[in-house]
Amino acid sequence: MDSNISYGDDYKFIPATSIASGIGIEVLPDIYCHTVQIVNICLVGKPDSNEFVLVDAGMPHSANDIISAVEKRFGTGSKPSAIILTHGHFDHVGGIIELVNKWEVPVYAHSLELPFLTGKESYPKPDPTVEGGMVAKMSPMFPIDPINLGNNIKELPSDGTIPHMPDFRWIHTPGHSPGHVSFYREKDGLLIAGDAFVTVKQEYLYKVLTQEQEISGPPRYLTTDWVAARESVEKLAELNPKIAVTGHGLPMSGDLLTSNLRLLVTDFEKIAMPDYGKYIDGHNQ
Repeated sequence: MDSNISYGDDYKFIPATSIASGIGIEVLPDIYCHTVQIVNICLVGKPDSNEFVLVDAGMPHSANDIISAVEKRFGTGSKPSAIILTHGHFDHVGGIIELVNKWEVPVYAHSLELPFLTGKESYPKPDPTVEGGMVAKMSPMFPIDPINLGNNIKELPSDGTIPHMPDFRWIHTPGHSPGHVSFYREKDGLLIAGDAFVTVKQEYLYKVLTQEQEISGPPRYLTTDWVAARESVEKLAELNPKIAVTGHGLPMSGDLLTSNLRLLVTDFEKIAMPDYGKYIDGHNQ
């Protein structure tokens, strides 16, 4: 393993949380969603199995919380076979350096995310002018510098398979970030959507704090390509998922998910897209 790995220069604790922070939900016997401040990680694997993976890596300075959640579910000293990333934004890789150093496991992401995970390229700056609430206004403090995972980061296989997740396939769902991916298991209709769509209005502090459930598009302040974001939601809706675990908000299932996802597709411009903002106005830097 490569020990010369690091966060970006702007890495820091973000003082934002929700009532769900520290709470885990067993969505299915092998799917466990745990909230770290305002973002979800997902543990894929049955508690009595030695084979499980961690999807995404939480907020900055959250490694100890994630380790505790893993050991509570799988036993003291347990570690995943791999960390699989939906994308590399700060709230999905916030504990990853400490986790890789402790567990010595590989990390997998889409090839288009690798520049942000190997120290080569920063994400575009968040847009505090975008239509939305207080979280959007806070977004200039969010880290965007690339982290460097060195040779610990691996490219997801091009055939759609996911290492250590044999029943799942990855689906390229860009818009929120260039290499954003979602994970789908056809046999039970389970979708791990990342931030392709979420189940809370992530821009609004009150809704984030209370976790008021409401389907929405990707978080506005960090989404730079709304044409691609719409196409990604349409692609996921076509799967007709039965259960969705998203990067922000509570899991959603059944008729509620079906009807809300259909509504999101139909009214994407009204529900998801902001009326104004620099990425809406055609800029991408």
